[in-house]
Amino acid sequence: MATERQDTWLRRFHETDARAELICFPHAGGSAGFWYPLSTAALPALDVRAVQYPGRQDRYREPAVRDLHRLADLIAEALGDGPPPAGPRIFLGHSMGASLAHEVALRLAGTPDRGPVALLVSGRRAPSRTVAGAERLDTDAALLARVRSLGGTVPAVMDDPELLDLILPALRGDYAGLAAYVPSASASLTCPVVALTGDSDPEAPVEDVRAWRDHTTGPFELRVFPGGHFFLADHLPAVADLAVALSAAAPASRR
Repeated sequence: MATERQDTWLRRFHETDARAELICFPHAGGSAGFWYPLSTAALPALDVRAVQYPGRQDRYREPAVRDLHRLADLIAEALGDGPPPAGPRIFLGHSMGASLAHEVALRLAGTPDRGPVALLVSGRRAPSRTVAGAERLDTDAALLARVRSLGGTVPAVMDDPELLDLILPALRGDYAGLAAYVPSASASLTCPVVALTGDSDPEAPVEDVRAWRDHTTGPFELRVFPGGHFFLADHLPAVADLAVALSAAAPASRR
């Protein structure tokens, strides 16, 4: 049962003998496949596993989960099942995925060897800088305009009615979840947190990303890269190197 649950939620793109795990959480409307290039960049040091949310790719027949806290509960349950990872586990989330990575990390913080030894958050304001309802979009036209403005989605997909019919349910569900989301801002992690953003990202201004330092009692680092909301695509080797360094710095008991 535990293995089946993880198989439902996690995708692995490359076979590797790496003991360190990097668990990746996609952005709103995104899928596990977004992280394939990072998995390639992280070889052979990291075993990259990407979370597949309901409502997309091979899970497209399932309804999207419109409550981010419920979604975090389900992912934490999947990651908490079965034997513990063979080595250190790091979380990396981009945009909405950063909020989910943080929420799942909080849920697993009290579970020995299941939670992350470090958290990488990308393209997302700190929980203390998140305003509930600010991301509400009432029409598909407004939703698609927001997605186009951020980039990261192939234009041909946005212009193809049949492909749009496939991705819109997940987009609607994710943005409904974001609009209603109230972060677990009073809780704090103890692991290192590294916050990443693009220097021209309108969704994650540098000072709002810097505020992630208030959400851990452990070490904090801010990295600002050239680029907009999807700056990651141009800096995958640097992000992979960061994750490798964090895994190498993990306590000996987690290696």
